[in-house]
Amino acid sequence: MNDVAARAGVSLKTVSRVVNGEPGVLPATAERVSRAIADLGFRRNDSARQLRTGRAAGIGLILEDVSDPFYSVLTRAVEQVVRDNDCLLLTGSCDDDPDREQELAMALCERRVDGLVMVPAATDHSYLAHEIRAGVPVVFVDRPPINLAADVVLADNVGGARDGVRHLINNGHRRIAYLGDDLAIFTARERLTGYRSALAGAGIPQDESLVVMGRAEPVAVRAALDRLLSQPNAATALFCGNNRLTTVVLRELAGRVDRPALVGFDDFELADLISPGLTVVAQDPAGLGRVAATLLFDRLAGLSDAPRRVVLPTVLIPRGSGEAPPPATF
Repeated sequence: MNDVAARAGVSLKTVSRVVNGEPGVLPATAERVSRAIADLGFRRNDSARQLRTGRAAGIGLILEDVSDPFYSVLTRAVEQVVRDNDCLLLTGSCDDDPDREQELAMALCERRVDGLVMVPAATDHSYLAHEIRAGVPVVFVDRPPINLAADVVLADNVGGARDGVRHLINNGHRRIAYLGDDLAIFTARERLTGYRSALAGAGIPQDESLVVMGRAEPVAVRAALDRLLSQPNAATALFCGNNRLTTVVLRELAGRVDRPALVGFDDFELADLISPGLTVVAQDPAGLGRVAATLLFDRLAGLSDAPRRVVLPTVLIPRGSGEAPPPATF
């Protein structure tokens, strides 16, 4: 910075103001400093800046799997907000492992990130209470924290599932099976609640033999479909609780002549191009990421009210697979 100041004929303070985007520098002076910076190839020392200000200009993002299309869209939205705030984003995948989540969170806090956005996997997030008291804001997204008061941004999982199942009911179906994720996962429980709510609202009795919960393992899904579609009084429609399950179900149904109606929770690329097009309850992963990151920067700017719970709406997109009527009975 001394070399830049000497070349531009200004003080160190003026160079600092230009580098850090602070006001109080005449445009002509700022232009002279910028030319000197370019000529000398000057780069700001962010390590020194962190020691001086106590801030790292970095945000941590922890999610289940960055390669999942849902989370990749969410990540991109968070990254854009972080970039707009002149910060860097550090991202890690915890693979839905509580120990890995805590390991990543503590590693990022030890590196003094300014805040965290998290898709949680742990069953107890009280380990972050000290970090929040120390001034590191944490915003949870997609699932709420457990044993911790913190901001959270969610999709309307109950309402979205209810809309999807109602759509099948409105097309004449009464034997509707639900294939969901592990019940330990918040979103799986919420979507199952929406499924049950839709059936109850239509006066359709609950049949637990039509509910299948578990991971999207092809062998398990194939066995479930064989049972659901061949048993007496078989299911005529399926509601899938996430895009991974929907994808596996679509592969398993590909060779069947008599295919049930199908609605999936989560949209995904090319879902409109299969035949028939896939009817989905679409979340807004970009909106989830954008709102969560914006709330985080609001906290960094001084927002100090009680933790917020923001719920974003879902949208039903009919494309054909959910509109097929049940088979005619004689």
